[in-house]
This record gives sequence, structure tokens and C-alpha cells, in this order.
Amino acid sequence: MTSSSTGRPSPLAPEIAARLKRSADGLLPAIAQQYDTGEVLMLGWMDDEALHRTLTTGRCTYWSRSRREYWVKGDTSGHFQWVKSVALDCDADTVLVKVDQVGAACHTGARTCFDADVLLADGTGAEAPGAAQ
Repeated sequence: MTSSSTGRPSPLAPEIAARLKRSADGLLPAIAQQYDTGEVLMLGWMDDEALHRTLTTGRCTYWSRSRREYWVKGDTSGHFQWVKSVALDCDADTVLVKVDQVGAACHTGARTCFDADVLLADGTGAEAPGAAQ
């Protein structure tokens, strides 16, 4: 079994663990997407243990890189992510978790982490400030 960020063995199925291409710190980016609308909600990080918990509990579990601990979306905020499906991308280095989001997904209280700083919309608009022209 592959180790988790805590250094302990993870119960993640060996056939899944063997396929994953993790970063140097043992993590995978995990994109949370609203299952019925396709809205991209947030990006978090998972190690083998967080992925195992997500697959087996039906709730998204992430690894906090800053706090160095697991967190389950909704435990403190009440803004739960109920898992509908989990998929790996073609390179097995990113996880897509389709969820039913209850409340805000972003820690700022916004529905999504990707709606406050739009750099380009509908293919029109100026380059971001400071970008080379």
C-alpha cells in the first residue's frame, strides 16, 4: 500500500494506488465539479488516504497543505460536498470529483472559487494587468 501524507499506510485499493501519478509531496489535485450543471467549484489536494476516504464515505476529504491535516468539506462550514462520481484524468495525475454541493464551495463564502477574478470571458477582453503584449 502507498503511504499517505501522514506517513502511515493507506487502505486505498492497491490497483488504484498503483495508477496514480502524485506530486513530489505525494498529492494529487482534486477538482470538485457540480454534478448536474458542470460548474467548477474548487480545487483541493488529496493523498491516497484522502482519496480512499472520499471513495468510501461519500463526502469529499482533502489534505490541507498549510495545516498538514485532513479536512472533510462541510464539517466546520456546513457546506457539504456529497460525492456523485470520482474519475482520474488520462494521465492519472488529477482527480475529478463530481459532487452535489450544499452551500458555498469557496472558503470566502462564494459558490465557486472561480467566479471572482475572471481574466477572460466569452473570448473577449484585455489581457490581465501586467501581462506581456
